[in-house]
Amino acid sequence: MRILLAPMEGVIDAPMRQLLTALGGYDACVTEFLRLSDGELPERTYHRHCPELAQGSRTAGGTPVILQLLGSDPELLALSAERAVQLGATAIDLNFGCPSRFVNRKAGGAALLKEPQLMAQIVSAVRHALPDDIPVSAKMRLGYDAPDNAVDIALALQEAGAGFITVHARTRNDGYRAPARWQWLRPINDALKIPVIANGDINSVDDWRRCQEISGCQHVMLGRGALMQPDLALHLRAWHEGREITAMQWPDIQPLLPRLLEHYAPGTRGLSARIKQWLGMLRQRHAGADSMFTQIRPMQDMDSILAKLAG
Repeated sequence: MRILLAPMEGVIDAPMRQLLTALGGYDACVTEFLRLSDGELPERTYHRHCPELAQGSRTAGGTPVILQLLGSDPELLALSAERAVQLGATAIDLNFGCPSRFVNRKAGGAALLKEPQLMAQIVSAVRHALPDDIPVSAKMRLGYDAPDNAVDIALALQEAGAGFITVHARTRNDGYRAPARWQWLRPINDALKIPVIANGDINSVDDWRRCQEISGCQHVMLGRGALMQPDLALHLRAWHEGREITAMQWPDIQPLLPRLLEHYAPGTRGLSARIKQWLGMLRQRHAGADSMFTQIRPMQDMDSILAKLAG
């Protein structure tokens, strides 16, 4: 069983990757997408996007980091993947799942689900540009507006050279609306020889148990569930191994919020919004987080927010 931490733009960034993976349970984490549309990017952009490149593409705790690229030009993506590996990337993931209208208007992310041949060309170009020991994977959705071609798309990505694929069990038009359609993962998982990683609405051990039964998938990627319950990966692994562990409660989680801020560079903007955003997810699972969110929601001054978090 492999457990991956999902990329979530503006939410699960390098500091959050470091914090969550330090709690344990993850086999790897994937960066937010690095978008390529108008030519090659400078070296500093790669390092700013994925600071873990400077430490062997691992978090401070040693969890491998997979660099994710997004775009629609096979040649540009191949060149960029090659450059990323030269800078220290040890694995490349290709984003065919982002449902953002802005990204899709630029012919990226889930918009490419309408062009499966181009998706396969991108995977093939990147695979052939890199050494054999550098894994290439892809993240996709079930389709653009319907899941009818999901198996054929996944098979094309496998044939093009993807070592594994992650499937968010919704279409592009579904956005993030519940429920995820785990039943559509079953024919994909049955058809492919490479690992299929399930993603979407897996926010608890019970969710994963039901997803596994319905989909047949043996591997999982966590996103919002990891933010609602920071030690969720540990619980999934314990369940898989037939063990039980005690879940973190709000008194255990509250100190993580100021600890997250320690991982940002001095002067980083938007930190109060980041804390409130995380609390907004934690409050779905923890009453203490709900109370804290209500108290700090009107605050803008970081010193006041930190004082409140310190309790």
